[in-house]
Amino acid sequence: MTEGTDALDQPADAEGNGKGQGESVRDADGVEIKRPKIEKVKADEEIFIPEGHDRGEVMTFGQKIVYWITWLLATSIGKAYFRVKVYGKENVPKTGAFIVSPVHRSNLDSPVIAPITTRRMRYMGKESLWKRKWSAWYFTAAGGFPVERATADREALKACIEVLERGEPLVLFPEGTRQIGPVVTEMFDGPAWLACRAQVPIVPIGIGGSAVAMGKGQKVPKPQKMTVVVGRPVYPPAPSARGRVPRRGVREMTLELRESLQILFDEAQALAGTPNVHEATPGAATTDV
Repeated sequence: MTEGTDALDQPADAEGNGKGQGESVRDADGVEIKRPKIEKVKADEEIFIPEGHDRGEVMTFGQKIVYWITWLLATSIGKAYFRVKVYGKENVPKTGAFIVSPVHRSNLDSPVIAPITTRRMRYMGKESLWKRKWSAWYFTAAGGFPVERATADREALKACIEVLERGEPLVLFPEGTRQIGPVVTEMFDGPAWLACRAQVPIVPIGIGGSAVAMGKGQKVPKPQKMTVVVGRPVYPPAPSARGRVPRRGVREMTLELRESLQILFDEAQALAGTPNVHEATPGAATTDV
């Protein structure tokens, strides 16, 4: 795609959807970029979605009650068991739509960010969570809607836009799936694409301690101190006269988000007592103490 092509004509990856999964691509300047690997999880052909809630539709009164019960449990357990502390809550918009983009190192990342706001947040989840009726009902009531991560799910992207246009906060993990290590990997453009399309800010979030509390392969969470650091919102570039944002603008917003997430991730890890250790750059100067 050329630089002048409108990014909104061809949606980029969101939660691992789209082209370039685990592959190398080149940006507009010809620089090679490695996309993060993401497991291609496809649910059974039959999934169960409560009637009228296929793609992020407005929640019913009963579902809202379930959401608030879940929110109270998540925040209470977080404080009591994980000693969760949140920094930077003043950076969370009090009104209007926005996209929440946290780093992703643990299955605990979704519930641990609950205390950042009392506003109801919506989540995009892998379609396999809707394989069973009870889990489908619960995840829908908890604010989720399904996306097939093995394909470019345009319907899910449309659902995200509808959620944002209603003024609701939307949670998207820009790294796609859970990652390992101290470095924020090359990210998918989905959050930036949606932010540009809906003209809403992205709120970056660093999470510390979650990989120690419950990393990949762990079944039982440890009582590890966890911290959540909310960064300043990243705003999308203004659209052109045609009402579109060029592909380069989307990519630049993704890069800005990545830089912010790395800073916040390092800060959160240090506050949680599990500091990130970055490998020294080859040839970098060192100072003897």
